[in-house]
Amino acid sequence: EELTFIKKRADYILDTSHMLVRDLKQEIDKIFLGKDEYENFFVTILSFGFKYGIPEDSDLVFDVRFLPNPYYIPDLKPQTGNDRAVYDYVMSSPQAVTFEKQLFEMGEFLIPNYITEGKNQLVISIGCTGGKHRSVTLANELYKRLSGKKGYGLKIEHRDIGKDALRGK
Repeated sequence: EELTFIKKRADYILDTSHMLVRDLKQEIDKIFLGKDEYENFFVTILSFGFKYGIPEDSDLVFDVRFLPNPYYIPDLKPQTGNDRAVYDYVMSSPQAVTFEKQLFEMGEFLIPNYITEGKNQLVISIGCTGGKHRSVTLANELYKRLSGKKGYGLKIEHRDIGKDALRGK
């Protein structure tokens, strides 16, 4: 009763008594954005090195240390997963191809479900030992496969790609 004067001036009234947070978010989006569906979900694909620690903001963490390591190939050691020779070496492994395909399929399944649940971001972290070769390659490949999909934004980060160069290793 004490808030009746405010209710009379309100443009919108939402009864949230039995509303889930995701439902409230959808209703607010409809009102203020003028759309039935608002695309504000953001996916970050993050490569990292386990020796530097797992990124704290990760939602999903995948370990690719089971793949052949370019670090032990003298010509590939100073390069990164951004270089074609490292990419070719890593992706020549049947396990890498299968892993990337299954990771992409998992992303295609999970992302719409996270959106439906009302989440606004997802951080997919892919790690190898130093965060320079295998994780970078697989993160880049996943990014390419997810690029251009509608309904969410996408970015890629390589957290540890230059750390060994700084340490002289």
